[in-house]
Amino acid sequence: MGIFKKPPFTSDKKRDFPEGLWQKCPSCAEMIHNLELVQNFRVCPKCDHHFTQTARERLEMLLDPDSFEEHDANMISVDTLKFTGMASYTDRLKSYQKKTGLKDAVLSGFGKIEGQPLMISAMDFNFIAATMGSVVGEKLTRCVERATKERLPVIIVSASGGARMYEGVLSLLQMAKTCGALGLHGQAGLPYISVLTHPTTGGVSASFATIGDVIIAEPKAMIGFAGPRVIRETTHQELPPNFQTAEFLEDHGLIDMIVHRKKLRDTLSNLLGYLAPAK
Repeated sequence: MGIFKKPPFTSDKKRDFPEGLWQKCPSCAEMIHNLELVQNFRVCPKCDHHFTQTARERLEMLLDPDSFEEHDANMISVDTLKFTGMASYTDRLKSYQKKTGLKDAVLSGFGKIEGQPLMISAMDFNFIAATMGSVVGEKLTRCVERATKERLPVIIVSASGGARMYEGVLSLLQMAKTCGALGLHGQAGLPYISVLTHPTTGGVSASFATIGDVIIAEPKAMIGFAGPRVIRETTHQELPPNFQTAEFLEDHGLIDMIVHRKKLRDTLSNLLGYLAPAK
């Protein structure tokens, strides 16, 4: 038995990884260097979990180099309802604009995939959960209207928490506005491809996101109107396994195909070759 008692080891140093260098996969718990994750299109190299991509990353991945021409870049939301809460809507907008470098939750414009011209919009979940307010709805509508005028196909990449509550009914109006523009686009015999990513919910899933001529989803993306907990508490029933996942919805006919992120560009190129109008 020792004469002296060994003092307990204490340290104030945290064993955390430096912020911004590593990310932990929420599916398999693998620690992934951020550079490797970016190079792998934000897909876990171990389990294939699809991390959230920014709108810019999405457009860079899908479009031909230097082909994107952004439209309506300076459109900014205003606090029409003078929303107040823990933070004003105006303050929240400024905070997310600084954080993401975006004016709002969608980028839209002209681009090409394998030389095929199109109009495209990509939503960014990092901006107030990509909720759809008046600016998001207006940019999407203008994107579709330009496509109709120039006889081009449209691709919209969705990721959203739904309607933006800070704008009240002005947000809900965007559901009808975007669908109306897409209705006219379809009447002109032009294709609309909808790409659903994790998560696509609320007013976005109940409007333009689920009326595509072809609806594609990424693996295991959550897609639905209300969340599973709300549905369970409302219906007082147990929900089926994998409820509201892309795989469940494919089995039940809501979406046409599930496409891995690394194959998405090739898949869209093939679809455009079949569906795009001849010039």
